[in-house]
Amino acid sequence: MVEKIYSQSPWSLKDLFESFEDPKIEESYKALSKNVEQFESYREQLSNDLSSEKFLEIIGKLEEGQELAYRLYGFSSLSFAANTQDQKAQIGIARVQQFLAEVENRTLFFSLWWKALDDQNAARLLDVSGDYRYWLEQIRNFKPYTLSEPEEKIINIKNVTGTSAMDMLYDSITNRYVFKVEVDGETKELTRGELMSLVRTSDPDLRARAYQELYRVYGEDANILGQIYQNIVRDWKNENVGLRGFASPISVRNTINDLPDEVIETLLEVARQNIGIFHRYFKLKASKIGMEKLRRYDIYAPVSESDKRYNYDEATAMTFEAFERFDPKFAQLARRVFDEEHVDSEVRKGKMGGAFCSTLGPKLTPWVMLNYQGKADDVSTMAHELGHAIHSMMAEEHSIFTQHACLPLAETASTFGEMTLTDLLLERETDEGVKQDILFGQLDDAFATIIRQIYFALFEREAHEMIANNASVDELNEAYLANLKEEFGDSVDVSDEFKYEWVSIPHIYGTPFYVYAYAFGQLLVFALYKRYQEEGESFKPKYLRILSAGGSVAPIPLLAEAGMDVTKAEFWQGGFDVIEGMVEKLESL
Repeated sequence: MVEKIYSQSPWSLKDLFESFEDPKIEESYKALSKNVEQFESYREQLSNDLSSEKFLEIIGKLEEGQELAYRLYGFSSLSFAANTQDQKAQIGIARVQQFLAEVENRTLFFSLWWKALDDQNAARLLDVSGDYRYWLEQIRNFKPYTLSEPEEKIINIKNVTGTSAMDMLYDSITNRYVFKVEVDGETKELTRGELMSLVRTSDPDLRARAYQELYRVYGEDANILGQIYQNIVRDWKNENVGLRGFASPISVRNTINDLPDEVIETLLEVARQNIGIFHRYFKLKASKIGMEKLRRYDIYAPVSESDKRYNYDEATAMTFEAFERFDPKFAQLARRVFDEEHVDSEVRKGKMGGAFCSTLGPKLTPWVMLNYQGKADDVSTMAHELGHAIHSMMAEEHSIFTQHACLPLAETASTFGEMTLTDLLLERETDEGVKQDILFGQLDDAFATIIRQIYFALFEREAHEMIANNASVDELNEAYLANLKEEFGDSVDVSDEFKYEWVSIPHIYGTPFYVYAYAFGQLLVFALYKRYQEEGESFKPKYLRILSAGGSVAPIPLLAEAGMDVTKAEFWQGGFDVIEGMVEKLESL
């Protein structure tokens, strides 16, 4: 069979709608309105003795509406990501957010009834709920934090013109930024993604200028971006701590992830205790690249002069091969994403930076955004985002409510996919310099995914507290700089412009306390990958079970099935022991 060659291109959204002029959009809005009207007729039928047949019929109608909602929202949000300056997409998102807030308000009565139902009747209905069971259990977990129906409706409407609007404003402002840097004697205008590729070059002066330009641009808007953040944080506290009664701002995310506060506290604390491993690594890296001490500009510097590039078709072929070697089904699913034109890999002005995978329900192949530039970390990013897509497709037998894993488990397949690719790259590479770069790159990625994200979470926790006590943007800048100085200790020099880094982190705006999920996922994958290397084929069913469960099983019992106890500090320490082994291997080279 001739291997199909893939080239960089925008994605196609035709599996959703042809364009914003597509008449099917209006038909979908009408169909969703009709669905909600039919759903509202169930309100009078809800009672303690509701029959199991009627209960499942109601959930089926809710699921039908949810599928329509995902399509409408997905089309607007993916159009916006492809071009954040597109006014049709901006209006499309505003319209769908307003509409869906109204839909949520009109269907809210069901979840309120379900939370208020007595335990005996809830247990009776849970016993017949099949795949919906864990989703229904999770709704009841929020019973202590639920307000009255009128209050819940006000919050839903408020969010459309409040936090959602603030977050979209942040995206619109920051994705129009253009960065100017002199490269090879020529001043170039770059996107953030293009600029960030320069921090991985072998030229120390260019690395410094790239970071200085990044934080010059963000620093100029730091006051306004900081105010946006302050408002999002105040809103988060007002609603969740003030009105709903959560113990703390981070408890909200932990409850959504169905993880006790103590588990996340243990993760944060064990990570903090192991910071010295990375300090050792940074000192080793400084000696390898001939510097007395790394500057913050240098932490992703290559250790060799190779600067190897990978063509896009070469990157796709390697990624498929890495997946194939683990399990042929993984490669087959990854190809499906490309064959259905669900990948946007070009670098364009106005396009959202970074990379993501968007799952819009079990009946649709996920969409993957990349900003591919040919470096080794771009190939890793491809494997990472396709890992997310594979995770979703492995769980597509579930309902729209139970397909998607909770955030910490959502990083499992993506990070595992990267590790299979790294193994293949190391095996194939003949240039010792490139090989060394790949090994050092693994540690760079472990730092970026674990410690960097942990310290983001620690900053978020501090920032939420400071903002509650009326801290200014300048005070938040200083707190962030102090956070960085603890993170790097005496191993890296941190210059003052990095105090603006926090306003350049979209996750803390759009999804407060999301970031610890990366560290959770990476440490979990180190444990899983170690088991895979030790057990071989016999390990696969346990891993595939985790992926195919999607969001249909609570994370702690699901991982316990594979012999993982994330409630214990020893589990997390095991992940850091793997990292320490990687550092020792590099020290011996």
